[in-house]
Amino acid sequence: MNRSTDTSPQAEQRLVRSLTQACEAAKLEIPGFLWLTHEGDRNLSPGNLHVVWVFDTQASLAHALETGQGKRMYELTSKAFTEAAIAVTAAEAHVSFDTEEACQRHNNGNWQARLSMLRLRH
Repeated sequence: MNRSTDTSPQAEQRLVRSLTQACEAAKLEIPGFLWLTHEGDRNLSPGNLHVVWVFDTQASLAHALETGQGKRMYELTSKAFTEAAIAVTAAEAHVSFDTEEACQRHNNGNWQARLSMLRLRH
């Protein structure tokens, strides 16, 4: 269940700033992590908000998840949502993981097409 959320333009700015900080922290802490992106409607409705964490290879992603780094990425995502005054009860429901390797293999490196596919799954 989602709680009340700030849907102002400032909330989007706070979310971008907070996710940028999360991304930079993860780059230092998690081997193979490269970047992240978020998607959602313009009102930042928690039900439509999604963060994709991108790794270089499937092996790097698997290693990160096997060594408990998934929990860290959920924590960083949750902190970013909180700092942006976006209320969700479980960040895990708003996070997925992907790799450059998979995008190259299945979408010829076209992240726009790949993210559109991911959007349909959520």
